[in-house]
Amino acid sequence: MSHSRAIDTVATAESTPGAEQPYAELGMADDEYARVRTILGRRPTAAELAIYSVMWSEHCSYKSSKVHLKKFGELAPDSDALLVGMGENAGVVDVGEGRAVTFKIESHNHPSYVEPHQGAATGVGGIVRDILTMGARPVAVMDALRFGPADAPDTRRVLPGVVSGISFYGNCLGLPNIGGEVGFGAGYAGNPLVNALCVGVMKHSDIKLAQAPGPGNKVVLFGATTGPDGIGGASVLASATFDDESQAKRPSVQVGDPFLEKLLIECSLELFAQDLVVGIQDLGAAGVSCATTELAAGGTGGMRIELDRVPLRDSTLTPEEILMSESQERMMAVVEPGRLDDFLAVCRKWNIEAAVIGEVTDVTPEEAERGGRLVMTWHGETIVDLPPRTAADEGPVYERPYARPAEQDALQADTPDRLDRPKDDAALREQLLAVLAAPGVCDPSWITRQYDSYVLGNTVLRAPHDGGMIRIADDSDRGVALATDGNGRYTRLDPYTGTRAAFAEAYRNVAATGARPLAVTNCLNYGSPEDPAVMWQFAESTRGLAEACKQLGTPVTGGNVSFYNQTGETAINPTPVIGVLGVIGDVHDRLTSGFRAADDGAALYLLGETRDELGGSAWADVVHGHLGGLPPAVDLDAEAALGEVLASAAEYGVAAAAHDLSDGGLAVALAESALRGGTGCRISLDGDLADPFTALFSESTARALVAVRPEAEEAFKELCSRNGVPAAAIGTVGGSSLSVSHPGGGFDIPLTELRTAYESTLPGIFDGE
Repeated sequence: MSHSRAIDTVATAESTPGAEQPYAELGMADDEYARVRTILGRRPTAAELAIYSVMWSEHCSYKSSKVHLKKFGELAPDSDALLVGMGENAGVVDVGEGRAVTFKIESHNHPSYVEPHQGAATGVGGIVRDILTMGARPVAVMDALRFGPADAPDTRRVLPGVVSGISFYGNCLGLPNIGGEVGFGAGYAGNPLVNALCVGVMKHSDIKLAQAPGPGNKVVLFGATTGPDGIGGASVLASATFDDESQAKRPSVQVGDPFLEKLLIECSLELFAQDLVVGIQDLGAAGVSCATTELAAGGTGGMRIELDRVPLRDSTLTPEEILMSESQERMMAVVEPGRLDDFLAVCRKWNIEAAVIGEVTDVTPEEAERGGRLVMTWHGETIVDLPPRTAADEGPVYERPYARPAEQDALQADTPDRLDRPKDDAALREQLLAVLAAPGVCDPSWITRQYDSYVLGNTVLRAPHDGGMIRIADDSDRGVALATDGNGRYTRLDPYTGTRAAFAEAYRNVAATGARPLAVTNCLNYGSPEDPAVMWQFAESTRGLAEACKQLGTPVTGGNVSFYNQTGETAINPTPVIGVLGVIGDVHDRLTSGFRAADDGAALYLLGETRDELGGSAWADVVHGHLGGLPPAVDLDAEAALGEVLASAAEYGVAAAAHDLSDGGLAVALAESALRGGTGCRISLDGDLADPFTALFSESTARALVAVRPEAEEAFKELCSRNGVPAAAIGTVGGSSLSVSHPGGGFDIPLTELRTAYESTLPGIFDGE
């Protein structure tokens, strides 16, 4: 965009209807541009074109996903806990004691590939502001990450940068990182997934909404000044496929300042506490364009903005660049005129720059019918005059064609039954160590040790346990647990079942901490929506998740869709990352996943049914490089029953430890529990578990490993029986090795050998970076 050209005013637009405009370069289709002209009754000005192009981008408008996302509302379960659902910056749920929790997960995938450190850092900053905007104090973060092969050269560029960005921003903010997950696969080589989650705590009365009520109220922009960084960044990057040509056109990635964000958090919370704000919105993707249109659309529908009042870091920015800038650490508030001086005084106290850039206006019935009226001026000239609801809420909605891909049948027919299985105990032992050492299964502490997990003092559980857990307040023992899960291999084999499996695993992980699952957020990562096969994956995934959440009574409170995760024609495996939040009445009742020395002699029970289910399994992937067949079946009634057993076992104090079974099956769960607590175990496989290979490596769902104190065994078995959960006694805690026996023999692996396999992989690859 040229800085020397004349400003394109509304009057100019009316008098030059045939002027050429670069709408295609901004990602707009011909029919979308034509629709803008119909809405306005003329061609758009350059500033209006900027607004519509970013607000109608895939990232901001969900134009390809809306028709499928509505299932989450149509199938929403009745939930007394849900206080704010989809449509706001984040969902809010009641957690008791007059308190509420807001949580959400979002992607920053493409910016994190372009510039890993800043892309990931600003992803954390953005999701934290979403939580802050709801009126809550952010209290913890998590992240779900996917990278190309761990030993690939570009992974050694991207992963350390992403991890440093997450740790830098979160640690500087003073927010504990309590968990998440990391995975690796060839499909993510040019498309890492960086999904960041934040959770905040508030009182019910503290909830804030993105709306601009009250004509005459002032619109205040506060926080960082506006610069050229990230102009169109997230909104454009997340709405385009990466290929050789587009790599040269990538806009700059946003730059974050966590120290300013920390001040912004404290400033905002003081403004909320003094009731100085009647509407609030953070500036993330699409910047001022998004904040003004969404606030206006959520209020009276009217707003007048003097764009030259926006504090700038670069005085050469054009109006459209100001509108598209994605400079970080900015918020927009609606303030009553009589409270404006108090508002500005709080900003000065926290050394936060604030500027009144406009006011809320009333609209005529005719203007309301059209979608309201947003007017913007630049040096006294009108450069924007549009109905804000048409930009914020009434963007294009595409019913993209979708079709089951032709190769799906062949993929599912290629079952792992044809793969060679270990023929003796030596091979079984060797393959257990190989799976345990595989990137994505192995110890993630090379990553997690870079995060501060205990700042604020309320962290109860953190990675690598099944879920993260925090106390909701210093004066309470009540806590919330969170887990994120996703399995792109499962979802590639069967998007419907694979997504349900991801939800079931996150649900199970939360229950394994002793908490009762309450609500769901999601980050849905897929290839191009213009590919019918990708849209079929997406449609099946959303259907599977919506039906599963309905069945288990856990409403979807919000989330994010990330499309165009592909390089050229090659899409990632569809990767829905599901976050589940649960509540525990007393954090002292929590369960950890480690076998401790104090648990010596505790009985080990395998809960659930084990079947020969190895499609998409870690064993098939690691040992044979194979992907085919069907993922494990999902029985949600069995998951609910298992969850009740685990939460009750924690509440009643009958369990010493619990660990869900997922990647790598029982073999990995046993090894992880032994290593996390520093104490081994002795396992005997017989009866239904007599085939040691299936018993150890199957990834059947709705299963957990529980250590039960000897004096509590009868009570535990009665609890399982009452809930209809199969419970098999398979051994005891104790010793310094993982010892496995079965009718045909057995093997023993010292903890020292297990630890070497489990802990050396990521340091061996990345310690030199």
